Amino acid sequence: MNGKTEIHPDAVLESLLGKRGRSNRRANLAKMHELCRKQHETGSRDFSLSAIGRLAEAEGIMKGRALYNAPSADYRALIAAWAAYAGPPAPKPPKPLASHEYLMRIEDPAIRSIMQAIIAERDKIKAQLNVLKANTQITVDRRPLGATIAAAPGAQPVAVLALSAQLTPSEREALQKAVSAEYLEERGMNEGSHGEIVNERGRTIFEVGFARAIRKVLGN
Repeated sequence: MNGKTEIHPDAVLESLLGKRGRSNRRANLAKMHELCRKQHETGSRDFSLSAIGRLAEAEGIMKGRALYNAPSADYRALIAAWAAYAGPPAPKPPKPLASHEYLMRIEDPAIRSIMQAIIAERDKIKAQLNVLKANTQITVDRRPLGATIAAAPGAQPVAVLALSAQLTPSEREALQKAVSAEYLEERGMNEGSHGEIVNERGRTIFEVGFARAIRKVLGN
């Protein structure tokens, strides 16, 4: 006994035979029990209904497909007891990949190593391609950087780009410098109270609102 379960199939059979029923059923249960015992003695742990059904049909006990019918519940219980007693089926060895079989036929180890690297790279590219295929829907946002969306009722949304967002870094820097106090002072000018630019003689160089307009463009 392998200790997989505390209930021995013999006890299960005894319980099933204790039920009232036809003698033919009792005889077939005993035959099924013996069939499962032989299956266990071979070292097999395959007690699936399909495997036992084929054996039972070959021994003339019953049709294999009959095990799936409702009246065959006792047979299924007996087979399940043997399955629990034997333990879970041994895992099937992994099937070698076709590429692996191909590599094993290459006698030269250097060439085999090169081919193995090529196959690994191919598998990597295929995996990346499958990821790309999975993302079949790609959204491309073609709105300009810094744009905001404006929408009126019943109208299609429109991307609105602020003036400051249209400036290049050098353009922004030039405008900021043009209205800075340091830059104006170096050139003998200054900003008036209404945003006008005047020289040291008080003459207006740029009209009222000039500096304010530039700061609005800059978003300040």
